[in-house]
Amino acid sequence: MRHPTETDPFRIGTRGSPLALAQAHETRDRLMAAFGLPQTAFEIVVIKTTGDRVLDRPLKEIGGKGLFTREIEEALSEGAIDIAVHSMKDMPTLQPDGLMLDCYLPREDVRDAFVSPTVARLADLPEGAVVGSSSLRRRAQLSHRRPDLRLVEFRGNVQTRLKKLEEGVAVATFLAMAGLNRLGMAHVARAAIEPEEMLPAVAQGAIGIERRVADSRAADMLAAIHDRPTGERLAAERAFLKRLDGSCQTPIAGLALLEGPNLWLRGEILRPDGSEAISGERRVAIADGAAAGEDLARELLAKAPNGFFDQA
Repeated sequence: MRHPTETDPFRIGTRGSPLALAQAHETRDRLMAAFGLPQTAFEIVVIKTTGDRVLDRPLKEIGGKGLFTREIEEALSEGAIDIAVHSMKDMPTLQPDGLMLDCYLPREDVRDAFVSPTVARLADLPEGAVVGSSSLRRRAQLSHRRPDLRLVEFRGNVQTRLKKLEEGVAVATFLAMAGLNRLGMAHVARAAIEPEEMLPAVAQGAIGIERRVADSRAADMLAAIHDRPTGERLAAERAFLKRLDGSCQTPIAGLALLEGPNLWLRGEILRPDGSEAISGERRVAIADGAAAGEDLARELLAKAPNGFFDQA
């Protein structure tokens, strides 16, 4: 295998937010360690996506999933970068022709973080409190559990959302514990919300690295840093999401855990207004995770009445 060098660096494509850069740096550092390469053998290439450029409208209004990946995938297909680093919860379940995902880094904390300058826990939110979130899943889950809350749109990176809290736009918001941990900002969370209280987004906390199918050098390099347990968990979760045709416009939650040779998958779908939630679970052999994801999705869809995902 031809190793990258300072004059022929391995180009890592990423969004430009502090979290996206932290994820790209983690990918680079793991590749450096795996192959004994210097930092100069790699180049971080920042690519601005539609989701980064349009911050004044809800995601569902500008296209849903793919908003944070499309331009990066175009650069990958065109050969402008060698690999693309993604937050897996942003990734559509289908890759463009010629691209594939078969490398995942060890998964971080999957839980949602409750963030507030004045309130200690989700359960302590006063009646009628204003809560900010851009996630349709989180908004639906909150509305289902606390229909009294007032929900407002809250987009932007971690730093932008914290500034909005300081300015009093809302009394609380939610972030991913994984992102806070990767930014060295775990202290920002007032509390981590257990999955039993609020099931996370499919693939939350996982970093995926996309490559061109025909690029054997990238395939060999990424094989050295792939985390198999994370891949096994995401195979079940993403099969669940794919069968549901999940997008940013459909409130879906899912989490797979490994228990020895077995896998435990939990899934939940909600009406966008939170008025109804349908959940289920499967316990299967790890090898049957993807099939279990599809089967669980079929079960939940069969229980959902027509128009379940329609906006109010």
